Amino acid sequence: MTQVTDHGGGVWSIEVPIPDNPLGHTLVHLLDTDRGPVLVDTGWDDPTSWSTLTDGLETLGVSVADVHGVVITHHHPDHHGLSGRVREASGAWIAMHAADTDVVRRTRASEPAVWLDYLAEKLARAGAPEEHTAPLLQARASGRMRTLPGLRAALPDREIVPGELLDLAGRRLRAIWTPGHTPGHVCLHLEEDHPARLPGRGRLFSGDHLLPGISPHIGLYEDPADESAADPLGDYLDSLERVGRLGPAEVLPAHQYAFTTAGERVRELLRHHQERLDGLLALLVEPLTPWQLAERMEWNRPWEQIPHDSRSIAVSEAEAHIRRLVKLGRAEPLPGLPTRFVAV
Repeated sequence: MTQVTDHGGGVWSIEVPIPDNPLGHTLVHLLDTDRGPVLVDTGWDDPTSWSTLTDGLETLGVSVADVHGVVITHHHPDHHGLSGRVREASGAWIAMHAADTDVVRRTRASEPAVWLDYLAEKLARAGAPEEHTAPLLQARASGRMRTLPGLRAALPDREIVPGELLDLAGRRLRAIWTPGHTPGHVCLHLEEDHPARLPGRGRLFSGDHLLPGISPHIGLYEDPADESAADPLGDYLDSLERVGRLGPAEVLPAHQYAFTTAGERVRELLRHHQERLDGLLALLVEPLTPWQLAERMEWNRPWEQIPHDSRSIAVSEAEAHIRRLVKLGRAEPLPGLPTRFVAV
């Protein structure tokens, strides 16, 4: 049975499954407008996910052909994957922040081998052993990269401009730029009274930025052509504080469940990342590579049990925290490869 939840005030959510992923599902939200239904995110591009989304819409008396528009919180395939199919079926527009649209455009235009070379080189610089980079190089030789998500993602045709109201007839939905999880992640503030009159300022579609029981992945922004030292963790912490000041009555995230304790959750996440930074500083009394730091960091399971792809994600998260320490003047890289860092 497709799980559909009525959040009141013309807002519903549909649990769209993510294949072979511990997150389980993406909460695709439907917002009723005077020009027709608008989706916030769409779910993973998979036959089961598509049928679940269309079944959920039909439960609400809506055909996918009726969808007027699609607002994407960020470019990841569990959020943007089905946008193209929705547009093909309905003619709906697709809106995304320009920074994430750039990621979609760059990914579609790049040869798969470019990405595999980039990832293998980046991991080698971070101190990954050869047995970890070998599968990437093997995938490059076999051409398997062509089947991975993101290479055929739909190009958005509208831009979400931070601070502006989206063009949704009869609704007040304002874009809040919240970079960190991705460079163009946005939350969407529904500036309307809560249907249950809960205290606070409207409702917030938070995407992956603010989740009730998970700390979203904060890694390095992926761009083979960009050598600038972006600070994704710094972006995320600033974005968290901005959302905390917003004070929404309820948060409607893209995973897990709706919740009403936005301020408390923001404070928990700020503490979590400060504890991580403090822990890394303690480890960096001796020079270590990002891979060595990731091995020593606390994850949801022992390092030996973390699968290959998740180890790459963990190293990227370690690097984002190290980069924050470097930005703060608390750590510095040492010459040579692989790159090692030390506290200062």
